[in-house]
Amino acid sequence: MTIDYSLYLITDRYLVGNKNFFDAVAKALKGGVTLLQVREKNVSSREFYAISSKLKEITRQFDVPLIINDRLDIALAVDADGLHIGEDDLPIEIARKLLGNNKILGYSASTVEEARYAEKMGANYLGTGAVFPTDSKKDAGAAIGLDKLREVVESVNIPVVGIGGISPQNIDAVKSAGANGIALISAILSQEDTYKAAKELLTRWKR
Repeated sequence: MTIDYSLYLITDRYLVGNKNFFDAVAKALKGGVTLLQVREKNVSSREFYAISSKLKEITRQFDVPLIINDRLDIALAVDADGLHIGEDDLPIEIARKLLGNNKILGYSASTVEEARYAEKMGANYLGTGAVFPTDSKKDAGAAIGLDKLREVVESVNIPVVGIGGISPQNIDAVKSAGANGIALISAILSQEDTYKAAKELLTRWKR
């Protein structure tokens, strides 16, 4: 499976404002989002499953892979294309064993050591950041900056997606650091027109 990590959208229902959440996501996918991660905090397992099932229907319409954040059980239940975890979740080698070898496994790594470990244990790609300061992950700690991002990119042979505080103004710098894609939330979902936001971000990334 060849995955395009260029424009990686992470969901947050609270950032869509008055827009319909599912419509906003669908328009973003139509605008060019290449990968979708369902990241929903403070919801019951039943609700997480329902949201993920609906988003799977939408991603199938656009042939975009669906990744579930943290929850292996939900990823398996909806037969998602993959799972994204971090150091506080299941050990990566266990997640890989339970997920199987045909699914995408992403890992959050902000250091070279974490990145190399994740690659060794079976990760298909890394989410690295926060590259710039961001409010979307209050527990993310200080931003790692572009130099650290570049170090992670150069330390592994798997794709690296830059995440955290990424906007149209700093996309070029993230690409110059060697990232294979950009992960965003508010730069797409908080915008009035998510189709337009996604299209402009992808155009800027690919130019």
